[in-house]
Amino acid sequence: MYLAIPAKVTKIDGEMATIDVGGVTRSASLMLLTDVAVGDYVIVHAGFAIHKVDPEEAQESLKLLRELATAE
Repeated sequence: MYLAIPAKVTKIDGEMATIDVGGVTRSASLMLLTDVAVGDYVIVHAGFAIHKVDPEEAQESLKLLRELATAE
């Protein structure tokens, strides 16, 4: 099963990006997308950014995930 969690792009170096998910940073390849900038939100699968996400949609998804994580 794959859960699509938005990750914020914090740095771009060529075709590689540093992404942030809840304070955890990782590297992701941007070779499958065009027009990604620092501050954008992307969906990452197997180390590749596969989809750019609207910032408002990303924030709503992250809010819902935080609520689910704290639900009893």
